[in-house]
Amino acid sequence: MPNLVAESALRAEYANGSRVLALPGTERTIRGLAGADLILLDEAARVDDELLAAMRPMMATVNGSLIALTTPKGKRGWFFEAWTGGEKSWHRVKVSASQCPRLTKEFLAEELRELGAMRFSEEYQLEFLEADESVFPTAIIDRAFTTEVQPLWG
Repeated sequence: MPNLVAESALRAEYANGSRVLALPGTERTIRGLAGADLILLDEAARVDDELLAAMRPMMATVNGSLIALTTPKGKRGWFFEAWTGGEKSWHRVKVSASQCPRLTKEFLAEELRELGAMRFSEEYQLEFLEADESVFPTAIIDRAFTTEVQPLWG
């Protein structure tokens, strides 16, 4: 690893010219950076679609990479679409809590009791749940749309 030559709470610069920056989490304040070889999104499911759209051009001139780390946050947003869609450009890795050797069965059992089955399944089993405010499940809404029926007009 190259020598660290400058450091602050939001930046680390290395002797080889590399740097690591912590950027603001809003679309309005993140613009202006270019040439990002790598963007890491922590809690990516909570990153708004607009923020992701503002970040993507930062990687354009260097063919940069985007790594999204997160637990699910409902059946909505770019992360849900990227995870469940057929897009081949994403490499998906899923490691649930039961696969993590640092978490004991006793701890997970306590979390299940404290959080309840639904919240536990999202946070620890990495399941995409319907949003709390949803009146109808996504699957029912999706089945309501079809291309098999011809419109009555136009």
